[in-house]
Amino acid sequence: MNGARALALAGLLLCVQPAQAMPAAQSAARPADTTRAIDGFVLDGEISQGRAILGTAPVGARTLTLDGVAVPVEPDGRFLIAFDRDAPPTAVLTARLPDGSEVRREIAVVPRAWRLERVNAPLLPSKSAEAFLALRRPELEQIEAARAIQSATDGWRQHFAWPRKGRVSGVFGSQRIYIGGPGAYHSGVDIAAATGEKVYAPADGVVVLAADHPFTLEGNLLMIDHGMGLNSAFLHLSRIDVRPGDRVAQGQLIGLVGATGRATGPHLHWSMKWRDARIDPALLTGPMPGG
Repeated sequence: MNGARALALAGLLLCVQPAQAMPAAQSAARPADTTRAIDGFVLDGEISQGRAILGTAPVGARTLTLDGVAVPVEPDGRFLIAFDRDAPPTAVLTARLPDGSEVRREIAVVPRAWRLERVNAPLLPSKSAEAFLALRRPELEQIEAARAIQSATDGWRQHFAWPRKGRVSGVFGSQRIYIGGPGAYHSGVDIAAATGEKVYAPADGVVVLAADHPFTLEGNLLMIDHGMGLNSAFLHLSRIDVRPGDRVAQGQLIGLVGATGRATGPHLHWSMKWRDARIDPALLTGPMPGG
């Protein structure tokens, strides 16, 4: 991995602070419809940037693609798709039926207004020292390898729970705009908590990474695969109570809040991805209990 790519990846998990709304996404040309206009798809809920959604494929569908990329479908027809924080305004789902015909749905992806904070200061350059990159490269390789693991688990079908209750101190998608350009957007949600407070699994899954030492940015990092390409990452932990390969159940204790890695104080940072799409955990859980 070259230095530029390592630095770009290094910013993915950094926490930034919230602020005011981002302009809506630009419109995109509608793709030509070359398939027959039969639509047997069922999609559960609104489709928007940063959201994961369950769906049911047309009866008998043998394969399914989202914008040309294969999406696994369960025997009962259920599947999961998600849309990145910066997803374009349209996407296309295509199912191939046993007779070779295709069923196609063009999806409108609703843009979201992100919290922006304009800072009257220059954007400081990322660390580029070779000593830093030497530490960071193997960490990024471990993270990429963990995200590539496909586990046999149905956690993706569940309604997700908050890994702990508390004040939400950082929201997904927020971003600082400095003189000269934007900083990295906030890739998850932050929950204020004291060091040592308990963290629970938000859904069933399989542990795919449990850092055996604090990473430079994430500190003690724990990652859980919920199946179908959906995974969670928990950053800055003071303790990890599970190991790679462990199966965890929703509500199971998985670790303790901390301030390890690049954190200004103790809190839980929870981020989620579906494949390469970064998504908002709060859209899977609903509002934090107690406001």
